[in-house]
Amino acid sequence: MAERKVKEAEVEDMEEEKYTHRVEKRKKKKSGFSFVIVLLFIVVILGALVIALNNVGILKIEGIKDLKINKPKAELTYTQPTDKPKEGIYITDVSDIVEEVMPSIVAITSKTRVNSGLFGPFYSGSQYAEGAGSGIIVSKTDDELLILTNNHVVEGADELAVQFVNEKSVDATIKGSSERRDVAVISVKMKDLDNATIESIKIATIGDSKKLKVGNGIIAIGNALGYGQSVTTGVVSALDREVTVDKVKSKMIQIDAAINGGNSGGALLNSQGEVVGINSVKYSSAVTSTNASIEGMGFAIPITDIKELITTLMNGEEDTGGGTIGVEGYMVTEEQHQAYNMPIGFYISKINENSGADKAGLEIGNIITGIEGNKIKDFTDISDILYEKKKGEKVKLTINYTSGREYKEKEVEVTLS
Repeated sequence: MAERKVKEAEVEDMEEEKYTHRVEKRKKKKSGFSFVIVLLFIVVILGALVIALNNVGILKIEGIKDLKINKPKAELTYTQPTDKPKEGIYITDVSDIVEEVMPSIVAITSKTRVNSGLFGPFYSGSQYAEGAGSGIIVSKTDDELLILTNNHVVEGADELAVQFVNEKSVDATIKGSSERRDVAVISVKMKDLDNATIESIKIATIGDSKKLKVGNGIIAIGNALGYGQSVTTGVVSALDREVTVDKVKSKMIQIDAAINGGNSGGALLNSQGEVVGINSVKYSSAVTSTNASIEGMGFAIPITDIKELITTLMNGEEDTGGGTIGVEGYMVTEEQHQAYNMPIGFYISKINENSGADKAGLEIGNIITGIEGNKIKDFTDISDILYEKKKGEKVKLTINYTSGREYKEKEVEVTLS
């Protein structure tokens, strides 16, 4: 009996020992899991702290600079600057270019004698009308300084004066001109220039207008409104734009830089400060209730198109381009055609003596209906072809002439003069 109780006691001890072992094992597992949880929490907190300090610039740790806890903010993307600006860049600060080029730009003042009619009750008189323009110093020799400008700036002038960058003025004369291209070269004698003026001026660098692209930045410099040299900037709006001035059609560079009276003959520059054109024409219109003002339409003569002509004029030679037929007249309108059965074309009302037309036997009343095989519907149909011809060359004209009460047609060859 006693032995049985001992065995039962041993069994109870063994069961209690097993239970205690299981409890302790569970406690160990639970404490180990809790340790892992606490460790992960500490790592997360430390990681967030490091990233935050790195983002605000307190810490600089490579490899985690792009990590963000919150959603990243939107930012602007900036173009990285390059050492050399692109040719097509829009020009904003042009001070360096202007400083370099300005010594090669001049202001031109012209004086033209005009009849003032009756001046008081006893005698008539005349006075001078002044005009303002600009010019570009393009060359010099031992004897003279040569300046490029527009023909309309100096045409018909009795007196010309040139003002340089140092504000010194000297007289000038016309060296050569081309009415058809609206280009002229004027000359200043070197002996009329003092040393200070000679040291202050520069010869302009000529560029290649053929390399221009629409959108290229440009600079226009000229004697705007006669107030002195001023600078405007813009872009090339169009190339080879056909512009008709005084019935002569030319292909020009269209720009949006401001062009005002007095800018004519001034320099159009590219972003390298090279002369790529001669500022020449501005289109504008009156501001009325039905006709808004036109702005931002300036035109310049492409320098590459006239570089050979410039050389010709600088050397005192005559412009042999742009031959003329030697006639004056008007275009037959559609109304005249319907009313009088006149052919559409150019009606000859005057023939210049010893001209090509005179020598070819053309007569007043003849109508030019074709040139070089092309029908004539507008005066520019004639001027465009003559524009490309030289004096002494021949053109074939289709002439309608009256025979009784009807018109007949013939071909005539005319030598341009």
